[in-house]
Amino acid sequence: MELLWMFEELAIYVPGNAESVDELKAATSAPVLHGEGIERVGLRLFGLGYAVPVTPFGSWSCDMTEAQAEALLAGMTEADILISHSPPKGIADRASSGLSLGSVAVRAAIERVQPRLCLCGHIHDSWGRSGAIGRTAVHNLGPTANWFEV
Repeated sequence: MELLWMFEELAIYVPGNAESVDELKAATSAPVLHGEGIERVGLRLFGLGYAVPVTPFGSWSCDMTEAQAEALLAGMTEADILISHSPPKGIADRASSGLSLGSVAVRAAIERVQPRLCLCGHIHDSWGRSGAIGRTAVHNLGPTANWFEV
């Protein structure tokens, strides 16, 4: 039971584009970050969910415009780790067609704040890809286990 408690204390979620903030909050007691930050185990974490920019997937996808994402990311004044469903423009964001699908707003926030780490996903064709923006290491995690030293 103690191990489960430790996991619950460390678990942090951001909504993807297949669930809303409210749906995710209803499914877990762990913090759900979307345009807000939290401190855990001595690290400042900031989260941004949904797909940015808007996808062509239709009404089932939870999407935001770049302007909406920029407004939420303005609240990130400092962070050790940015957890963003969408990758930043130009890093770990290539579709199979070669098109760069990342977010300009996420990239600008990383350039402005320079967290140590940005963890993202969303673009399945770029799972496992990494890069850097300044001092920020960017990793598109995908569905595998990942370990990082921060």
